[in-house]
Amino acid sequence: MHLPRLEGWGDKPPVKNGPSLGGYGAVAMNAALTTSMTRLPEQLRKTLTWDRGKELSGHAQFALDTGTRVFFADPHSPWQRPTNENTNGLLRQYFPKGTDLSRWSAEDLEAVALAINNRPRKIHDWRTPAEVFADQLRSLQQPGVATTD
Repeated sequence: MHLPRLEGWGDKPPVKNGPSLGGYGAVAMNAALTTSMTRLPEQLRKTLTWDRGKELSGHAQFALDTGTRVFFADPHSPWQRPTNENTNGLLRQYFPKGTDLSRWSAEDLEAVALAINNRPRKIHDWRTPAEVFADQLRSLQQPGVATTD
């Protein structure tokens, strides 16, 4: 008697978002995030609010390396991270939830980031995030401008 093979029986369990992308775990995330954050002026890297994902389990070292205070949103509280949630919604227009990003090149991912950062937003009076960021950088470079330090 031949029994039908049950799908998934004996196979590795599926990974929700595909295999790790270039070692994206806590160590790789810390390295990449540290590199990105330390390129910013100190005034723009004072705090970071994160969800409770394991990829930032090395947050204490990240805080020491960058001088950035790390806060964690409460579980099931997306309103505590509205910019992140809005950006996730925009990303879903390009990559449905569960998409394996390893099949996309770095250039493809950069093109999506460029498109999203150059998309006007109502919250910015229809300016783009790139324009708002550039204005923020310019204001930090002006001599005599007070900061909230």
